[in-house]
Amino acid sequence: MIDMKVGYIQTYPVFGEKKKNFEQVNSLIFNKRADILVLPELFATGYNFTSKREANDLAEKTEGMTAEFMKDLAKKTKSLVIGGYIEKYKDNLYNSAMMVSEKGIEGNYRKIHLYYKEKLWFNHGDLPLEVYQFKEVNIGVMICFDWFFPEMVRSLALLNADIIAHPANLVLPYCQNAMITRCLENKVYAITSNRIGAEKRGKDNFQFTGKSQITSYDGKVLSSAPEDEIFIDIVDIELENVRDKFINTYNNIFEDRRTALYKTK
Repeated sequence: MIDMKVGYIQTYPVFGEKKKNFEQVNSLIFNKRADILVLPELFATGYNFTSKREANDLAEKTEGMTAEFMKDLAKKTKSLVIGGYIEKYKDNLYNSAMMVSEKGIEGNYRKIHLYYKEKLWFNHGDLPLEVYQFKEVNIGVMICFDWFFPEMVRSLALLNADIIAHPANLVLPYCQNAMITRCLENKVYAITSNRIGAEKRGKDNFQFTGKSQITSYDGKVLSSAPEDEIFIDIVDIELENVRDKFINTYNNIFEDRRTALYKTK
């Protein structure tokens, strides 16, 4: 049986102040140990941009100061750290999430489904979905609004993901409840790491919903953060049952799909 400690760090980023945001995370992890820790989407920079130039000024190549911070965090907590950043690649900007261990970068995901004005600042993710192995566990990654598309979690589950790491900056009130269904219908765990607070810049005023959440493959909520507090939580999970896709003697959630009869356009 494989058991793991998994957790999230819920933060309140100061827009554009990377060092302050790193310090905030560091203040929460004293004596904390985990196998997997998930940080919010764009945790180092804040979210509410007013121009593409502003986003570009805060962007980094994969090997940048955010990656170095995450590597140091991985060393301190003995964990795989997953968190969001603005990735600069050639002439493109991506809303991305890195997976970083104490050895370095283990993977990188570019957000596929962009929300609202993200379409003005970022390019759509162009990398195929991938599942990464860490300590014998298969991990898929999605970012915030990706949750709205059932194909995301289903595709990662079909690629044998055990856990979905989900950095987020949620403003819609639906995700936390929806993740119960996403996990139940795919028999996977999900770690949704959200941020708190408000960010009023330009014409937009975003109020983030907090309530970071760890959801079990059986639909149980194993951890739920407050909606308005900086917060960290780590829980124990087991992975034996998550790989068994039967829900009774006769029904297997993947084998029972009737794909030949599903119509798509």
